Amino acid sequence: MTSALVFPGQGSQYVGMAQDLCAEYPEARAIFDQADAALGFALSSVCFGGPEATLTDTINAQPALLTHSIAVFRALQKLKADALPAFVAGHSLGEYSALVAADAIDFVDAVKLVRERGRLMKEAGEKNSGAMAAVMGIDNAALEAVCAEAGVQIANYNSPGQTVISGAKEALNRAVELAKARGAKRAIVLAVSIASHSRLMESAAREFASAVASTPICAPKIPVISNVTAQPLTSAEEIRHELVAQLTSSVQWIKSVEYIAAQGVTKFVEVGPKDVLVGLIKRISKDVSAVAVGDVASVKAFVEAP
Repeated sequence: MTSALVFPGQGSQYVGMAQDLCAEYPEARAIFDQADAALGFALSSVCFGGPEATLTDTINAQPALLTHSIAVFRALQKLKADALPAFVAGHSLGEYSALVAADAIDFVDAVKLVRERGRLMKEAGEKNSGAMAAVMGIDNAALEAVCAEAGVQIANYNSPGQTVISGAKEALNRAVELAKARGAKRAIVLAVSIASHSRLMESAAREFASAVASTPICAPKIPVISNVTAQPLTSAEEIRHELVAQLTSSVQWIKSVEYIAAQGVTKFVEVGPKDVLVGLIKRISKDVSAVAVGDVASVKAFVEAP
């Protein structure tokens, strides 16, 4: 069975995540220890004990999710060394986990980079407060026309019938009303003030470019599928461009999953705290299976599976 590992982005975090992993697997504990040392504070304590408001703050949520995913990945590497995936991909922030898994970026460098990514995104959100909304039950062409008319952007092509839009608050509210008027079954404004994957992140992207430029990056050892193009990233230069462009570009998750499936992959494994991507993948393709691995019970079940 040919498999792909996929890594989630923000929204999957919860207080208590990885606590059981770190108690059970030394490899997982070592990753959290590295993160604590690299960041200069106890990220592990925030993950294990909260408070929730501190964990969900993007400057903490981003390194927390990366650290959790790589802690699980290292445990899987140790326990099932022969299960090398054919592809890796990550949704938004999850792309950093995919790059670490593919040996394109060292974990310590990546955790510092996503902490800076979170800081710059938060700063950009404070300067230009934005909003995001999940829109269901409208085809992409119609929603793209709505976005163009309202002056917002598609942030995430998540699955057929589920798309996230992003932009300035007033423009986004207009887009929500337009989408409903043109047949959307539901349109829900999300509880965020950062307009991820939109033009409002341009100032963050400009500053982030220098952080990316100074981070050691090499060609991936496993194909990493780009959020921006839904094609493999093959060089350090492509990765550097991707990480900056990603801040203001749509996440092409549907095309990414379709590309991977078209290469003969039949099993997707979500490596992270919850199972958000599993649900999306199952809606994108009926020809693949998808499971989530994120705690001791699911790690053991995955390792013991044939």
